[in-house]
Amino acid sequence: MSRRVIGVVAVATPFWFLAVYLIMAGMRPDYSYLTRMISELGSIHAPHRWFWNVLGFILPGLAIALLGAGLKAEFRGTGRLAVVPGFAIMASGLTMALSGIFSANMANMSAPTTIVHLTVSTISYVAFLIAGLWLPFIFRKHDTWRWLTWPSPVLAIASILPMFLVPNSAPGVAQRIIFACMLVWIALVGYGLMRPAASDSL
Repeated sequence: MSRRVIGVVAVATPFWFLAVYLIMAGMRPDYSYLTRMISELGSIHAPHRWFWNVLGFILPGLAIALLGAGLKAEFRGTGRLAVVPGFAIMASGLTMALSGIFSANMANMSAPTTIVHLTVSTISYVAFLIAGLWLPFIFRKHDTWRWLTWPSPVLAIASILPMFLVPNSAPGVAQRIIFACMLVWIALVGYGLMRPAASDSL
């Protein structure tokens, strides 16, 4: 698959996620954007949970993993450690997809499926942080990617701040800011893959 196609898929992923999220959340009058977690749309007792888990977690997760594969291929040959962020994004996407397979039981936080869901969700986020903070050291060495040198770490760091700044009474807000930072980052990196490579412009 070409880098451009992968880039288009990555850029489209945040819009897809947002559309599915707003539709699924709008179908539940009891759903609060301030206090309810995104995972609750796909929790074991949620109505239409598999619609959300497939469309909101599994498909976007696979698209993000595809972006990671594209990044790995993009920077292959520029150093052994240059492929690490690509692997990290692949891991982030695949674990996001797994979070849709293992639905959380919001009534029993110690249930095995809940523990697995929370674990893979945490791994997905940490893998994003690794890529977001690591890639700037690679971006600045490439003319076609240098424009992302600062947005990448800024979005990664911005995703951490809500954990400390948003009141505990509004956990949904903190999670949505984290997701927004991740999804904007994915769109920007996807756009980077859509742009002509240096070799393409020669």
